[in-house]
Amino acid sequence: MFSEERREKILEVLKNEGRVLAKELSDALQVSIDSIRRDLSSLEDNGLLKRTHGGAIAVTEVKKGPASNEVRFGEGSKYEKAIAREAVKYIQENDTIFLSGGGMHHEILKHLPDCRLTIVTNSLVTADVLRGKENIDLYVVGGKVKNSGNMTDALVTSLISQYSFDLTFTTGGGISDRGISTANPEVAAFISAVGKVSRKRIGVFPHYKIGVNAFAHVGPASTLDVIITDDEAPRDHLSAIEQQGVKIIIASSHQDTQSEAE
Repeated sequence: MFSEERREKILEVLKNEGRVLAKELSDALQVSIDSIRRDLSSLEDNGLLKRTHGGAIAVTEVKKGPASNEVRFGEGSKYEKAIAREAVKYIQENDTIFLSGGGMHHEILKHLPDCRLTIVTNSLVTADVLRGKENIDLYVVGGKVKNSGNMTDALVTSLISQYSFDLTFTTGGGISDRGISTANPEVAAFISAVGKVSRKRIGVFPHYKIGVNAFAHVGPASTLDVIITDDEAPRDHLSAIEQQGVKIIIASSHQDTQSEAE
């Protein structure tokens, strides 16, 4: 079965049941769990589902209030929340930051510090959340708009070279000792271009993306200064990445578990 056929099957199950589990899909479709993870990452990159621990859930339509500036991306997982809390510790007042429209970027938006910042984005959804915030100077780099609201074509990739960023939060379909990777070459080229004009590069990868090699190569893991992941990340893969000179930070997800219990 080709990957396109698998992804159609995954979406069909998601439509009928509202959620899917990677292990069950692996057994049902008779492919490796890593193949299923790549499929789920690709579908998430295209805005067709939302990754969760062990699987994915359907993307629900969120109604927008006429004058609301709150983040409208739904509830992030406890792992995304933990990573976001660690990630924003690197933000300093007056920083110029690039922030795209991936799932981890949506969670980081909810934890931004209340200080003066300049934020550049290629995501209409991210821009919609940030517009009107008095402490943020907002810039949008443009190109062809995808259904997700993101722009990653050759035009926006060319435009990004005109900027310089203090800080970039990098994510993608996966990261391993082979490097950073994502679902398609267009997105990979854009992520690489952003990294080249960034002073500090922070990788934000939940555990289910550690050790995963997606279709299109972005660049070596060593192009990142820091990788932040959660406490369920496979230690052998982290060790292999760390040997390339990348600092690894493990964010504890227990805080959210305790809050939910209370």
